[in-house]
Amino acid sequence: MALQVQDEVLWKAYRSGDKQALGFLAERYYRSLRHYGLKFMVDEATVEDCIQEIFLQLWQNRLQINDTCSVKHYLLKSLRHLIFQFRRNEKHFVSSEIDWDSSFPEDIDAETLMIRRETTILQINELNRQLLTLPAREREALYLRYYENLSVTEIAETMHVNRQSVSNFLQKALVKLRTRMWDNASIVDNWYFS
Repeated sequence: MALQVQDEVLWKAYRSGDKQALGFLAERYYRSLRHYGLKFMVDEATVEDCIQEIFLQLWQNRLQINDTCSVKHYLLKSLRHLIFQFRRNEKHFVSSEIDWDSSFPEDIDAETLMIRRETTILQINELNRQLLTLPAREREALYLRYYENLSVTEIAETMHVNRQSVSNFLQKALVKLRTRMWDNASIVDNWYFS
């Protein structure tokens, strides 16, 4: 589409039976969904299956689906739910926590490596090491807030926790990062969190 159609318009059209509108939404959010799904340390095929399942369920249940303020939030929340459901069905999965990949997104990391000097690369590596020390839920909250730009309310709904818990996850994670990187505190403030 030459003109970028707003999510709300596409969502309404899809709910009215427009398959093409759902297709546009799938194209628009596929990359974000795939990237987010892979953060849960599941294989690509599982993520692909879950994404396909989301859009299949959306189409099959379009008459029962409600309006949404944020299509992106709705889709990310749905993907997280399906991945957790998949993992619960695995025999070896016993914890309610899923490991979380804290590496930088491919496009951000490649761009960073191209435009930053060696000292910046060293700082990013240190930040990555520090992110790995954070609990999985704090890393997930950071990702949703600062990479996917979800609001605290949307993150709470996505992670199935209350808003205060999300605020706590974010605050604790940022305090830990600032404390651990005291000498390089500007990294945390200027990194990808702005």
